[in-house]
Amino acid sequence: MSRDAWGIEDGYWDIAGQWHETPEPTRRALRVAMGGLSDEADPPPASRPVWFVRHGTTPAIDRPAELALEDGAHLTATTTLPPDLPPGYHDLRPSDGGPTTRLIVAPKRCHLPDGLRTWGWSAQLYATRSRASWGIGDLGDLATLARWSAHLGAGVLGINPLHAVQPGPPQEPSPYFPSSRRFRNPLYLRIEDVPGFAPGDASLALAAEAGRALNDERVIDRDQVYALKLSALELLWSMFGDDPRFDVYVARGGSALRQFAVYCTLAERHGGGWTTWPSEFRRPDNPSVTRFAAAQHQRIRFHCWLQWLLDEQLATAGAEMALLGDLAVGFDPEGADAWVWQDTIAHGVHVGAPPDAFNADGQDWGFQPFVPWKLRAVGYEPLVQTVRAALEHCGALRIDHVMGLFRLFWIHEGGEPADGTYVRFPDNELLDIVALESQRAGAVIVGEDLGTVEDEVRQQLTERAVLSYRLVWFEDEAPKEFPTQALAAVTTHDLPTIAGVWSGTDEQASGELRDRLVQLTALPESSVVDDVVTAAHARLAEAPSMVVTATLEDALRVDERPNLPGTTTERPNWSLALPRTLEELMDDPVATEVAESLTVRRTD
Repeated sequence: MSRDAWGIEDGYWDIAGQWHETPEPTRRALRVAMGGLSDEADPPPASRPVWFVRHGTTPAIDRPAELALEDGAHLTATTTLPPDLPPGYHDLRPSDGGPTTRLIVAPKRCHLPDGLRTWGWSAQLYATRSRASWGIGDLGDLATLARWSAHLGAGVLGINPLHAVQPGPPQEPSPYFPSSRRFRNPLYLRIEDVPGFAPGDASLALAAEAGRALNDERVIDRDQVYALKLSALELLWSMFGDDPRFDVYVARGGSALRQFAVYCTLAERHGGGWTTWPSEFRRPDNPSVTRFAAAQHQRIRFHCWLQWLLDEQLATAGAEMALLGDLAVGFDPEGADAWVWQDTIAHGVHVGAPPDAFNADGQDWGFQPFVPWKLRAVGYEPLVQTVRAALEHCGALRIDHVMGLFRLFWIHEGGEPADGTYVRFPDNELLDIVALESQRAGAVIVGEDLGTVEDEVRQQLTERAVLSYRLVWFEDEAPKEFPTQALAAVTTHDLPTIAGVWSGTDEQASGELRDRLVQLTALPESSVVDDVVTAAHARLAEAPSMVVTATLEDALRVDERPNLPGTTTERPNWSLALPRTLEELMDDPVATEVAESLTVRRTD
């Protein structure tokens, strides 16, 4: 596909095979959104060059230079790079005083163990409540679920993104519209596991009782949960003394952690998003922000403390078994990441999807993308921080809409999805960073490549040792014909559950899916849903794919899917708890039978 120097493609083929040429007004608007003039042919040159080098190679350099390695070591190079350069992010400083180049030494492939063959549950953590939960599933519940899963023979546990959302009410329900992808949501804290919690404290006991009472309602009230947990956390913070582990965490978090905590404190004070704040606070480098941070030192420390607690509790759950984390494709344009990286994102555009057979009007996902040339100009630091944070305490990572590493569909402000077009990213360089961070973390990468995918995209992902994502709902062949380098499943959070299809209660599910279940399971149409669930997963177990997952919704025969794309207020998306507690799940015979079917594949 041809494109201009800005990455704007000349057009695209839709799902029906029809060509859509990029209109000239769209092209001009996107150039302006990227920081150029509407008729400017090329983006500005970067002041700090970036050079990607394959690990183990010794390419030539055109002049002697000093190498400042990531670990603080220094080397000299005269005609070629040294053969033993470690993977990482280094500086190449020419001896004649020329501009410093960011040298990124990366492996060719992501981490992928030989002989990988495992299975696991796919859980919406917020929905997975135990009797001890305060109205929402938490990291203590995750640790319990992980222990039970390991006992059943699972090797991985998939979870929804735990990304941070805007502080204060209303709490954003979607895990895929975060304020920051580098930090986590305090709603997931298990309060009883916070240092200093004493069951005998009257205030904490009342809060716990009120929190557990929220479990009586199936629809999760995040604002009530937030109010209860914040009050309890503020009390525990007031009693918190010194802990060297916290000091180490803050030091390791550096400026990124501090900026996030400053953002949260400003958001609590001024509400809304950063573009509505008083002008002196709209840039993190403004002296007014520095003065505010100095005056609000304790509150900023409080927000750092919350992130430390989340890190500690997630590490505890991750020690039970390998977690399969999830990385959202974008972030709230009014949130913390957008505030910090506002100079690298495109303003006046949103990302979405063109019209197709499932969405006749197309989709607008509401977030703003990075500008390709600006992202490169800052040495891809935002991507490095984001992927590294997502891999923390995880043995695997699902990258939502992995095609976004190649191109994204941009819609200019005031336009409709039909007026948009694709903007290409330097995919080889982005994949190098993913591979580098994957190898460092020793974590498998899963690319969510559902929908319309260019042939060369899947080929590149395969070469990079990224697992594809294959669903029974979408694939024409039986699971036993699925590819090996893949994660196989029946459904996802955006698609119908087995019970919803079989019972007909999911009105958006086509009759074709029910026919597919009949064909897959070889059961009569009068069969009870329990038998359909177990038979479907017995067939799924035949997949040669390296990883197979089953949703907790299917294990408990839940009719409703977690999210129905294209709806907002029509239904409680991302807010339905499982109809049974975690304790009841662990005693459920169908869940146990599903686990037994999937465990067999690890040893067959």
